[in-house]
Amino acid sequence: MYSAKNRSFFFIAFLFFAVHLNAQPVFPEEASPEESGFESIFDGKTLEGWDGDSTYWRVENGCIVGEVTPENLLERNSFLIWREGTVNDFELKLEYRVSAEGNSGINYRSFEVPGLRWALKGYQCDIDGQGQWSGQNYEERGRTFLALRGQVTRLSENQKPEIIGSPGDKEELLQHINDDWNECHIIAQGNVLIHMINGHVMSMVTDQDKMKRTKDGLLGVQVHVGPPMTIEYRNIRLKKL
Repeated sequence: MYSAKNRSFFFIAFLFFAVHLNAQPVFPEEASPEESGFESIFDGKTLEGWDGDSTYWRVENGCIVGEVTPENLLERNSFLIWREGTVNDFELKLEYRVSAEGNSGINYRSFEVPGLRWALKGYQCDIDGQGQWSGQNYEERGRTFLALRGQVTRLSENQKPEIIGSPGDKEELLQHINDDWNECHIIAQGNVLIHMINGHVMSMVTDQDKMKRTKDGLLGVQVHVGPPMTIEYRNIRLKKL
């Protein structure tokens, strides 16, 4: 006969398996549209908290507008810099619209170039009207191409970026980018940098280069040298992690 001790053991074992057999799997869910923790860093009316060359930057119809005309072509890239703080681990969401010939970008964890006003060096989520570069990770005035659209890369000291995976084909990902307004979502946490456009991952970088990576710095948006262009930004929200 079974002892009381044995009966207790089998009863506990039965309960254990019963619970696990009836347990429901927990799957990922869509993120809440409430955007908890995000704060607007552009008031939609003025450039308060932002610093840039008024020749190229203005506010119009609730948008930050960067415009280069035939009369004021750039000799070098120029940035509108957010002056209300720096970004370390964060998420950034905004909407953008770029002209067909436009070239712009969102710099983060960046720092100012000595002797050059409104110039930044650092990570950039690239944006362009032709769709050649949009979504890639480009380091302005640094290591240049860190991950093209459609690439997951790893950066190591004194080595070229290594492709270790892919979120999709470069040209297929381009189909998710509109000629009109798009939403860009950047996530930077630790040494992992993710660029998304319209809910699709465009590129991802793991920066293991301890000598060249940055963990904190300025945030800014760009007008690029080249032909006349227009870039518009609106609904700029920041969440510090």
